[in-house]
Amino acid sequence: MKFKTIWIAVADGARARFYRSNAGGTRIEPALDFELVADRRPSRELVTDRPGRTKDRMAHGRHAMEPSTDPHVHEQQAFAQKVAELLDEHRASNDFDELVVVAPPKMLGYLREAMPAPLRKMIRREEPKDLTRLDPNKLPERLRELV
Repeated sequence: MKFKTIWIAVADGARARFYRSNAGGTRIEPALDFELVADRRPSRELVTDRPGRTKDRMAHGRHAMEPSTDPHVHEQQAFAQKVAELLDEHRASNDFDELVVVAPPKMLGYLREAMPAPLRKMIRREEPKDLTRLDPNKLPERLRELV
């Protein structure tokens, strides 16, 4: 009897680690030999241009326009897209049968939006927690509870 291979994606807005386990959860090990890391620069460095200027229709002044989205939100959404693309590549290669996603609620939403339908169908469980700051040596033990 072949056990299903389960991948566990542990992510926040700036870091993602990937682990692999069998269906029994007896062994959890890194699935990839790297982790994804996003750009963590401050907002002033993410937005290089000054905001646009506009005139008030009712008054005689000019003022700066606010950007339509927060640069950090945009960066988190772009990072979620990278994570989803990487997972989908491995799904297409049949590297796993099921997926567990562990991320803070906001990032979990960004990941759901970024994942194509075939990848979303493979999700076995979603856990709205931030475990990225946990010691990498202690993380497999926490993940065993989720598998």
